Amino acid sequence: QVQLVESGGGLVQAGGSLRLSCTASGWTFSRVTMGWFRQAPGKEREFVAANSWNSGITYYADSVKGRFTISRDNAKNTVYLQMNNLKPEDTAVYDCTARVRPRIGTREPDLSQENEYDFWGQGTQVTVSS
Repeated sequence: QVQLVESGGGLVQAGGSLRLSCTASGWTFSRVTMGWFRQAPGKEREFVAANSWNSGITYYADSVKGRFTISRDNAKNTVYLQMNNLKPEDTAVYDCTARVRPRIGTREPDLSQENEYDFWGQGTQVTVSS
């Protein structure tokens, strides 16, 4: 069982920055693929970013490329989401998620899909005012 605790959300003006943190426990963090999703009011949850521990590759949704950066500190069991140049449309509850199940052979799973993850945090609210 992996426990995920997010922090760092808040209210920011458009063009501003925030850094979200997600600290994990209950697993060897260096062998956990981590991701961020978000859900805006009235909308479905959508993929934001992911970091694969197998390949070291990071993935981003097109809507956040060039503005958001996912990173991890394995010594602190923490993954970060640095969000710059925030826009009102970035307003959402941001969820941290973890994948611990092994991948099939060498095939990288589609980390933009919710069902590829095993554990979820409680979410943190990000509100961007115009």
